[in-house]
Amino acid sequence: MAQLWGGRFTKETDQLVYNFNASISFDKRFYAQDITGSIAHVTMLAKQGILSAEEKETIIDGLKGILADVESGKLEITDQYEDIHSFVEATLIDRIGEPGKKLHTGRSRNDQVALDMKLYTRDEIEVLNGLVKEMLEALLVIMEENTDTYMPGFTHLQKAQPITLAHHMGAYFEMFKRDHERLTDIRKRMNTCPLGSGALAGTTYPLDRNYTAELLGFDGPTMNSMDGVSDRDYLLELLSALSIMMMHLSRFSEEVIIWNSNEYGFVEIDDAYSTGSSIMPQKKNPDIAELVRGKTGRVYGALNSLLVTMKGIPLAYNKDMQEDKEWAFDAIDNAKGCISLFTGMLKTMQFNKDRMKDSARHGFTNATDAADYLVNHGVAFRDAHGIVGQLVLTCLEKKIALDELPLVEYQKISPVFEEDIYEAISLETCVNKRVTTGAPGQTVMKQVIEVYKKYMETYETV
Repeated sequence: MAQLWGGRFTKETDQLVYNFNASISFDKRFYAQDITGSIAHVTMLAKQGILSAEEKETIIDGLKGILADVESGKLEITDQYEDIHSFVEATLIDRIGEPGKKLHTGRSRNDQVALDMKLYTRDEIEVLNGLVKEMLEALLVIMEENTDTYMPGFTHLQKAQPITLAHHMGAYFEMFKRDHERLTDIRKRMNTCPLGSGALAGTTYPLDRNYTAELLGFDGPTMNSMDGVSDRDYLLELLSALSIMMMHLSRFSEEVIIWNSNEYGFVEIDDAYSTGSSIMPQKKNPDIAELVRGKTGRVYGALNSLLVTMKGIPLAYNKDMQEDKEWAFDAIDNAKGCISLFTGMLKTMQFNKDRMKDSARHGFTNATDAADYLVNHGVAFRDAHGIVGQLVLTCLEKKIALDELPLVEYQKISPVFEEDIYEAISLETCVNKRVTTGAPGQTVMKQVIEVYKKYMETYETV
C-alpha cells in the first residue's frame, strides 16, 4: 500500500478498508492533469524561493519523465497506490530521491484533487463542445439541402401543418446551439484555480496563487479556501447541461426511430448505424438511436446521484466527495459517445423526400390554409373552420387529399371556393407564405441559415 500518510498511525490499514478508500481505479485518468498541476506548483514554489532552481528542474524533469513513460506504456499505474496523487509522488521519489519529497510542499490532497478535477472537466468541456460543433455542422448541411423538402409538422404526434425538413432540423440546431452556450458558460464560470487552498485554510508558505493560476490558464485563484476544496457546483452544472443535451438527443432519437418505421418511412438509416435480428432476417433496427435514448437516463442518474451526495456535506472537504468522479466520468463518457455516434448516423441518413411530401398532403396539413382562404374571402374564421372540417370528412370518405378533391365538391359545401383554392393549399404556398421570423418559408429559412453560418464562424470550443 503506497500512501502519503501514516506517521500518526500505529497499525496498518485493513486491506478491505484500504480497498474501499482507494480511488486509483478511476482517478488514474487524472495522471496528465495531476502532473501538469504539480509542474505549475513546483514552478511557483521556486519563484517564491521555497524551492531552489536546481530542485525545481530536477522535480520537473522527473515529472515529465513519468508522464512520458505512462503515455508510452512503459510505466503502468497499478492499484498498489491509493490514488493518482500517491502514484505520481511515490514514483517521483523512487526516481529522483530527496527532491521528490518536496513536491507536496504547501499543498494538500484536498486542493490537489480539486485542481485535477477542474483541469479534467475543463478539458472535457472542450471536447464536448467540439462534438456539438460537428453536430451543428451536420444539421446545417441538411438544412441547406432541404429548404424545399416538404413534410408534415406535428403536434400531439398528429399531422398538423406543413413545414420543411430544413425547418424541422433548425429546431434541433437551436437546441444544440443552446447546449454549446451552456457548456461555454460553465467553462467560463468554473475557471478559477483551487490550488493553494491547502486542506481548507490555506498555508503559511508565501505562495503566489495568482501566478499558479496564470500558469494553468485560470482567470485567477478561488477567493475562499474552504470553498476552493469543497466546491463541486461546476460538476453539477456540467451534469445538468449534459442531462439537457441528452434530453435533446433523446427527443431527436425518438423521432428518428418513428421516422424509420415502416409506417412512416421518412428516413433510411445507414447499415453502419443499424443492427439486425438474431431470429428475424428482415429486421433492420435503429439500435443506435434507441441506445442514445436509453443512455439519457444514465446521465440523469449521475446528476441526481451527485446532488444527493452533496446535499448533506458540511464544510469543507469530506471523503463523500470522492464519489463525484465516477458519476462525472460516466456521464461525460456516455454523452461524448452518444453525440458522436448520433452525428455519424445523421450524416449518413437518407431522407425519403417523396414520402414526406405525400404524408403532408394526405395528412390534411393544409387544412388551416383552406380555412384562411375562406377568411380572406370574407367568411368568419369559426364558420370557415367548420366548412373545412366537412371537407376533411369528405376526403376521408373518398380516401383522397384536399388537393385531389374536385372543385364541385368544394362548392357543394361552400360556394366561396374557386379554382384558385388549389394554389392556395399547395404545400409550396402553405409553407412559403409563412415569412415571419422563425417560420418555415424558404426566404426566411435561407436568412436563418446565413445567421447560423455566421454563428459557426465564431464558435467557441474553449
